[in-house]
Amino acid sequence: MERNAEAEQNEPVQAQTPSGETDSAAYLTPGRLMARRFFREKTAVCGLVFVILLILAAIAAPLFVNGKPLLIISRASVPGAPHPAESGIFSPALRDFFAPDAQEVFVEKLFNWLLLALPASLILYGCFRKRKRILWPALAAVLVLLAVPFVVSRSQMTQIDWRKAAAEDMASKYYFAAVPYGPFETSPDTYAMPSRKHPFGTDNVGRDVFARMMYGARVSLAVGFLATAIELVLGTMIGLFSGYRGGRVDLVVQRLVEIVICFPTFLLLLILMAIMLDYGARQSILLVIFVLGMTGWPGLSRLVRGEVLKARQMAYIQSCESLGVPLRSILFRHLLPNVSGPIFVSFAFSIAGSILAENSLSFLGFGVQAPSASWGELLKQAFADPLSYWNLMLWPGLAIFLCVTAFNFIADGIRRSIDLKS
Repeated sequence: MERNAEAEQNEPVQAQTPSGETDSAAYLTPGRLMARRFFREKTAVCGLVFVILLILAAIAAPLFVNGKPLLIISRASVPGAPHPAESGIFSPALRDFFAPDAQEVFVEKLFNWLLLALPASLILYGCFRKRKRILWPALAAVLVLLAVPFVVSRSQMTQIDWRKAAAEDMASKYYFAAVPYGPFETSPDTYAMPSRKHPFGTDNVGRDVFARMMYGARVSLAVGFLATAIELVLGTMIGLFSGYRGGRVDLVVQRLVEIVICFPTFLLLLILMAIMLDYGARQSILLVIFVLGMTGWPGLSRLVRGEVLKARQMAYIQSCESLGVPLRSILFRHLLPNVSGPIFVSFAFSIAGSILAENSLSFLGFGVQAPSASWGELLKQAFADPLSYWNLMLWPGLAIFLCVTAFNFIADGIRRSIDLKS
């Protein structure tokens, strides 16, 4: 009996959550518990898988959708090659990869850089994951070096019909992408129905809809993540400072928040975008990101403020104040980690809202401007006759619906994973 009592005392303590989960206390951490609960939510996991696949498809778009040959093995004269009289291996798509001939150059270069940066990061992590002192400096250096070609390269317009050149040049081998059409490449075949040549059909000027859908995913994801990042930084900083300081500072900040909230957000977006476009701004996606980010932070700031008001009354914050801990440490080392759960939920919901807002602006003609690809712009083309141009309505509409739904599922999964009472 004494041995059994000693054995029971030496057994690891079991931690049980309100939902009935039991784990070893030696290995149970808030992060692991949150991840375990999140991956038990089937809808959240489905949403996460869809978002990951969408991100990968947007990053790898130039490999699957490209009007220029990915590779030419030349045994004769190749039009537009660096040395037309010489044989060799050429890649006309490579220069366009580093210097895309597009209006929204920032987004194209960003996703093309990610196409190189992600494999390089995974390789470095696999080689140096146990040597952190080498991993992070090496990773930073590689990422900077990969960005150099995108900065120094300049776009070069070419009028070569590569498919015609491939048909005429029988002595060379041309390797095209699965869909050998660029998102900006026009043709006389307008409003074509889906076929083997154009899987999703063509739009009003003969551009391949599948190609524009792939590049439209880049625009939606860039707006969703970058605009929400601006909201996250502004809302979190203002909410933390306002909630912790209180008094007159909180009073002034909250009156400012109420002023911004009183404006109809979408109407404010339309007005600001119309003003900026009237001044001839070309990088319209940067304007959309800026406007969405600068108008979306008040809700998050009020959420963070409410969480801070509850947390600042707890003993650990009062202990920090009595010990003279600097304000920066109190805000970012003690308060922020303990109020970050609702921030993650709001972040996922805000991405879905930003994507929906961008496509709504593009549908009304105030968002991403032609010839840039956008799901909302494709929907606008189908507005005149949705039944006749059903392909222009179905594919972008389905993409918007699935994308927004996936992010909402992820947000709901995060909410359930941080709520131990659920």
